[in-house]
Amino acid sequence: MQQPLLSIRNLSVDFVTGNSVNHALKNISVEVRKGEIVALVGESGSGKSVTSLSVLQLIPSPPAKYVQGAIIFHKEDGSAIDLLKQTTGTLQEIRGNAISMIFQEPMTSLNPVYTCGSQVAEAIRVHTGVSKEAAKKTAIRWLERVKLPDPPAIYNRYPHQLSGGQKQRVMIAMAMCCKPELLICDEPTTALDVTVQKTVLQLIKELQRETGMGVIFITHDLGVVAEIAHRAVVLYKGEIMEEGPVSDLFSQPKHPYTKALLACRPVNHQRGERLPVVSDFMSPKKEPVEVALPVRPSLPEAGRQKVLLHVDHLNVWFPKETNWLGKPVSYTRAVNDVSFDVYENETLGLVGESGCGKTTLGRTLLQLVPATSGRIVYQNKDMAFFKKEALRGLRKQLQIIFQDPYSSLNPRKKIGPAIEEPLKVHKIITNAAGRRERAEELLTKVGLLPEHYNRYPHEFSGGQRQRIVIARALALNPSFIICDESVSALDVSVQAQVLNLLNDLKRELGFTIVFISHDLSVVRYFSDRIIVMNKGKIEESGPADTIYEHPESSYTRALIASIPRGIVAAS
Repeated sequence: MQQPLLSIRNLSVDFVTGNSVNHALKNISVEVRKGEIVALVGESGSGKSVTSLSVLQLIPSPPAKYVQGAIIFHKEDGSAIDLLKQTTGTLQEIRGNAISMIFQEPMTSLNPVYTCGSQVAEAIRVHTGVSKEAAKKTAIRWLERVKLPDPPAIYNRYPHQLSGGQKQRVMIAMAMCCKPELLICDEPTTALDVTVQKTVLQLIKELQRETGMGVIFITHDLGVVAEIAHRAVVLYKGEIMEEGPVSDLFSQPKHPYTKALLACRPVNHQRGERLPVVSDFMSPKKEPVEVALPVRPSLPEAGRQKVLLHVDHLNVWFPKETNWLGKPVSYTRAVNDVSFDVYENETLGLVGESGCGKTTLGRTLLQLVPATSGRIVYQNKDMAFFKKEALRGLRKQLQIIFQDPYSSLNPRKKIGPAIEEPLKVHKIITNAAGRRERAEELLTKVGLLPEHYNRYPHEFSGGQRQRIVIARALALNPSFIICDESVSALDVSVQAQVLNLLNDLKRELGFTIVFISHDLSVVRYFSDRIIVMNKGKIEESGPADTIYEHPESSYTRALIASIPRGIVAAS
């Protein structure tokens, strides 16, 4: 058998803060060979990123404490070193040279004040010592290899001038330019559209085959694992649950946790069906508990539905170029002549790639972004003619749940008062005791506890924070809610919990949802109808199952083809 490129042996890592100790990794062992892609799989907090960051010693100590173990790296010259025992200088030579890393969020990984090309060239100069001109030529070649359009132009652009997928390609070029022996990919596609994700996964596989490097690929999405990895290691609360070849692990999973991750994916379930969650599988019982819940009822037949919101020839344009007088001479047509209806009590899915106009459209419906032209008629009233006070009164009925639960809450405000704030602003409940009672009731409704009232946002997980944001959106009993990528950043198991919660609340309270996402499999599962957007226009629309199973547009077919499949739910 081929000698491992990297051997993690019996590694245990603790995080010590004050008198508390968090056992992040508990005696884990992982091997990666040359030419092999090994996936580390698990939810947030499972220890995936701690494992990868430990390889390059990127976790500050304190608070990290390496309790035991070794990380053996076998170099090209045949020698082997324990990375945990190396000096800062030796590690600096290894980082970006022998071992490279691609991080999850390219915007925070790239320096905003330097051009993209200069950052790739800097990595080349630091590790190879070539001239500035030679480094630039090599950087442009790598920008070309990662299939960026017009590499010389990209070289001179700043990160904010590129899309998310393009920035991630720059990060791949930076990681690959010194031809590392080992590449660590920490959730590199989580924030990307399915189509961009597919091209990035293909690119990593191509480069891996060309160079023969070993790859550690970290993700919480088993669909992605099936697309790219040879072997997978499943982590849960810092421990390895099981590992093995991807085909064996996913066709015949042995551990309940692996079965849970497979079963949670919406792509494996019928529209509106209740999704299983990890707790269903990790209970002491031998078999997961089946929760009997009817599939969401279908809407009345066409022509018999009551229109809640009517959008007529809506345009939202932003100035792109101006003349010397500051007058716009060209525009970005974010929303371009869009017309559709939203029916009472339905869930309407709005899907498309980043930049297609779906978020702009959603915010324009709530009058958070002004329309350039067109009509938005809500309950037979044209919102364009609403004055400020009338619009403020209407906002009680219109709410939004944003994508990022971390930035949606004020870190200095306890969650109880945060939920109460809309009640106070709109003078719904005038006394403090009544507002608190309502806030505690809402916390219970979204699956949290009344005693959580006095906690701050940082004391909750991502899924719990999203539940808090949902509770705040429900405080005013709205009739219309926009979910703007509200489950895109969540683990598959937490995503399942939030989708179940929204379905339960919709059944109970009867509100209407516009559900915005770039993931068509999630939109198909959650929505009654789907609108597909492309470059500001509606590509096609219709019943969710029809759009998903019989798409008419080549653009929609490409979106569906990009969904990672590869595996089915474990039985």
